[in-house]
Amino acid sequence: MTDHNDDRHDDKKQSGAGLSRRDFLKASTTTAIVAGTAPMFFVRNSWAKDMEPIGNYPVKGSTVKLGFNVPQTGPYADEGADELRAYKLAVKHLNNGGGMLETLAPSSLTGQGVLGKKVDYVTGDTQTNPDAARTSARRMIERDKVIMFSGGSSSSVAIAQQYLAQEMGVIFMDCLTHSNDTTGKDKRRYGFRYFFNAYMTGEALAPVLADKYGKDRRMFYLTADYTWGHTVTESMQKFTEQQGWTTVNNIMTPLGSTDFSQYLTAFLNSDADVLCLTHYGKDMVNSLTQAVQFGVRDMQKNGKDVQIVVPLYSRLMAKGAGPKNIQGVFGTSGWNWSLQDKGSTVFRKAFEDEYGFPPSQAAHVAYVQTLLYANAAERAGTFYPPEVIKALEDFRFNGVGPSDSYYRAGDHQSFQDILVVQGKGPDEKQGEYDLLKIVEQVPRDKIIYPVDTFAGELGPYKPS
Repeated sequence: MTDHNDDRHDDKKQSGAGLSRRDFLKASTTTAIVAGTAPMFFVRNSWAKDMEPIGNYPVKGSTVKLGFNVPQTGPYADEGADELRAYKLAVKHLNNGGGMLETLAPSSLTGQGVLGKKVDYVTGDTQTNPDAARTSARRMIERDKVIMFSGGSSSSVAIAQQYLAQEMGVIFMDCLTHSNDTTGKDKRRYGFRYFFNAYMTGEALAPVLADKYGKDRRMFYLTADYTWGHTVTESMQKFTEQQGWTTVNNIMTPLGSTDFSQYLTAFLNSDADVLCLTHYGKDMVNSLTQAVQFGVRDMQKNGKDVQIVVPLYSRLMAKGAGPKNIQGVFGTSGWNWSLQDKGSTVFRKAFEDEYGFPPSQAAHVAYVQTLLYANAAERAGTFYPPEVIKALEDFRFNGVGPSDSYYRAGDHQSFQDILVVQGKGPDEKQGEYDLLKIVEQVPRDKIIYPVDTFAGELGPYKPS
């Protein structure tokens, strides 16, 4: 495989026939000044003259290394295991072709590595803990010299790594992180999120709940006590109250709880007729299972059948809780293995061929984020972080899911269709993995919100 050192590889790229890069950049700048505004498109190598070392750039040798930092232990370990499977598959496809390299568009990926270098990787364990995640990520950056890192199944873990990415000048491609804060008050120039957020969940789910259960409902929340849980419950309150629902109470529960009996007793003693479990991973499996055991779904309050809602769903959680417990329970998801678009189909087939079972939404996000970074580097013609960031900002793409997508430059949030799903019972499911029914595919344009909805600053392209 050809070895291209980035500094000389960039110099080989010409912006136009018979026109040097320096002349091209000078002409582009002059044009922008005459027009009175900056050009509204990505200019390849627009930072070329300032390509001093940043983070682990320049990349030396014939191999480029990525870091995959996932929860291999802790309450979100099931998601972490599937993320790691997908990351490894993405590296395989980047080096050898296949999978979404056939569907992602626009794409500059060749299946022969990235920028002439073979892709390698290292892994770490976040332990579903922000401090452990930062320590593991710092080791990847300082010892292993990764050019990009990704991972996480907790928003507090993702945010901690995102700040580290900004400090050290190494791009972080967020994996599972659903808190509004990730691309809100804690957004960073060096962090990008493909996954949807809590605000979108509330906006998509509340109208479906109101249509199914009526406008006059009383909601009681049990909320994971960290940034993700806080912003999910805030968003659900906002949009359900717009539908006429009343918020009765909100009790915070520690991450990693195994016994929810005291919290469920508080719900049983209230006049609420809907229980919202703002829990994820094994926390959701435990709280939902215990709620059903407490007879919550067999109760009536205010003349209505009591209902349970899980705002953020995954097939892994559904499998953990079991069909009897998830039956009829509504939530949202970013992706489902049963989708029939080209990107989803080729990814599912490649994953099943590799591992023998279909991928989860955690796997989908991990895989897509890896390809999006690699494609941005190819499009930019360099691993230089500011140029790769520029290539991702306002990048519009398709072929990775059921709709077109784009990365908004103002907050690095991606927008695409999301799914409202409902748990299938034992008599409804067809096969071991057929656990969630897609009730509605909510169009991207319905859940886009103004970029100034949340406070926060991205920060500079060049870290201090």
